Amino acid sequence: MENNPSSSRTDTKSIEQNRRNQMKDLFSKLNSVVPHQSSREATSQPDKIGEATNYIKNLQIKLEKMKEKRNNLIDIERSKNASMNMGLKSPQFKIQQMGSALEIVLVTGMDCQFMFAWQNIFFLTETIRALQEEGYDIVNASYTVVENAVFHTIHCQVGGSANGALRISEKIKKYLNGC
Repeated sequence: MENNPSSSRTDTKSIEQNRRNQMKDLFSKLNSVVPHQSSREATSQPDKIGEATNYIKNLQIKLEKMKEKRNNLIDIERSKNASMNMGLKSPQFKIQQMGSALEIVLVTGMDCQFMFAWQNIFFLTETIRALQEEGYDIVNASYTVVENAVFHTIHCQVGGSANGALRISEKIKKYLNGC
């Protein structure tokens, strides 16, 4: 191993030159990202670094405020949706008799779709059973999804007594209160 002082000096000089070029490149990139001040006088490198540091800190503060605002808006939206859906948590129904036809409309939330949920399939079965016990013939059963609500409709032909709609309404209320 030979110790050559001129060789080590050249290596040190080269390393230092590379380091300075890298720093110059990094300063150039930093300067291109930070918005320029409208000052006519030239600013020193330490002043530019200070401005960049302040700019980055301000951006971080703005980012935190925006995150907080976004979270608040998300919370407001969730509570708004929850309050809208609260009215739909328990199913609502309407029975309408039109001449010899009877229409039952059940409105539920998306999470309570009786065509798929076990408890609500049982409700549909109980409603159909009550209709048949009162002598109604089921003509059609369908459902429609509108936003967060599901409208289930059963059309029947009157074949039973005049008070059948009232008794069916009472049976449905009794079942819904038991759920």
